[in-house]
Amino acid sequence: MRSARFGRIINVTSLVTRGLPFVSSYAAAKAALESLTRTMAIELAADGVTANAIAPGPTETELFRANNPPGSEGEARYLKGLPMRRFAQPAEIATAIAFLAGDKASFIAGQTLFVGGGASLGRL
Repeated sequence: MRSARFGRIINVTSLVTRGLPFVSSYAAAKAALESLTRTMAIELAADGVTANAIAPGPTETELFRANNPPGSEGEARYLKGLPMRRFAQPAEIATAIAFLAGDKASFIAGQTLFVGGGASLGRL
């Protein structure tokens, strides 16, 4: 990427970096990835390489549904924390990643884009 003077690095972190109970190890790892993203952005920007992160909220994947079936307590707990009152679809996360990978995001560097239906609002 440096020799090409162009590149896009997009890391996938998580909404949990804003604070959720009982996921401390996972949240710490994802927060470290956000910090790494910012550092990479500083180090690579002059070479035409951007580094950003996407932080999805609960996304309706097969694994998510296996652990939180429709009508379950888990589903209700997640929905309660989502102002949009629905889960992300995988294509919505992919669209955000595609945006950061494209030319129109060429001046965005070191940012974390929360794609979580508003769940990151009001959190530190």
